[in-house]
Amino acid sequence: MIIKFICRTPFLSTRTSFFSTKRHFLFCRPVKLSFCQNQGKLTSIRCGINLNTRSSMSCSATPAMAKEKEMEQVDRILAAKEDDYGGVTVEMTNEPLDPSVFASLLRASLSHWRQQGKKGVWIKLPIELVMLVEPAVKEGFIYHHAEPKYLMLVSWLPETANTIPANATHRVGIGAFVVNERNEVLVVQEKSGRFRGTGVWKFPTGVVDEGEDISDAAVREVKEETGVNAKFVELLAFRQSHKSFFDKSDLFFVCMLQPLSHDIQMQEREIEAAQWMPFEQYAAQPFVQGHDLLRYISDICSAKMEGRYTGFSPVPTVTGFSAKKTYLYMNSNVRTTSSSNDH
Repeated sequence: MIIKFICRTPFLSTRTSFFSTKRHFLFCRPVKLSFCQNQGKLTSIRCGINLNTRSSMSCSATPAMAKEKEMEQVDRILAAKEDDYGGVTVEMTNEPLDPSVFASLLRASLSHWRQQGKKGVWIKLPIELVMLVEPAVKEGFIYHHAEPKYLMLVSWLPETANTIPANATHRVGIGAFVVNERNEVLVVQEKSGRFRGTGVWKFPTGVVDEGEDISDAAVREVKEETGVNAKFVELLAFRQSHKSFFDKSDLFFVCMLQPLSHDIQMQEREIEAAQWMPFEQYAAQPFVQGHDLLRYISDICSAKMEGRYTGFSPVPTVTGFSAKKTYLYMNSNVRTTSSSNDH
């Protein structure tokens, strides 16, 4: 006789394949339980459990099959997506998961992936699952990077040299050389930072946001700090330095912009003062002349104004790897095959 009933206790009963990226945390979903009765005795219970995993747990109604069941290895692994470098990525949902259950699943998963010859294993933990960091670290995972809403952990499985790329190594910033038809440049004095209280007039500067192009960042920073609308013209030069912000390297791009408006409405939170200043007056500042970097930048800007220097203009491009538009910064005087085909 087989008796079936529905369990309404919070329980997970979905099933996904190993290569599926779907996470199945379905609580309070009815689960069918089958009780098999043999000669008046309860001999087995059949059920399925899935916590963002692939799970197969079988049972038998006969003693012979029960013994075979004991020899079977329970197959429960975390759902993961294969990457292009021989590794896998696990993206956890923000549904609650007991740390001990996660630890068990993780150990089984690592064993499975080692047998498959996988290399790097990435686990993306949302901030709601911070309690799972400790069991992951105990299984050999380390921090790779963190964002406001998640932490990325990684582990290298094979006994070979670790080729996992490091976390982002550079911060990207811009300096905006905005010059009008009277050869005046837009300059500011800052309320904070190393230039606070020095009386130094400098170009508007800022950090490029994630997913933002250099040209767009320059236009945005000018607008935010001074209220002046501007158009990106060229990238004039860039500087690389090391051990700066949080010991990361830094890329700083000097950009030339053309003003589309003149009136200044400075950002009072960060900017002490802003004005249009004759370029010669800006370049003659002792602070500019006393620092190699600023003096070089000043000389480049002067040469550009006099027509003796050509920078790099953004050219929209796509690649065979992605349909996303990117920009190649190049000398606009160079005639390429692509530009010829455009005319």
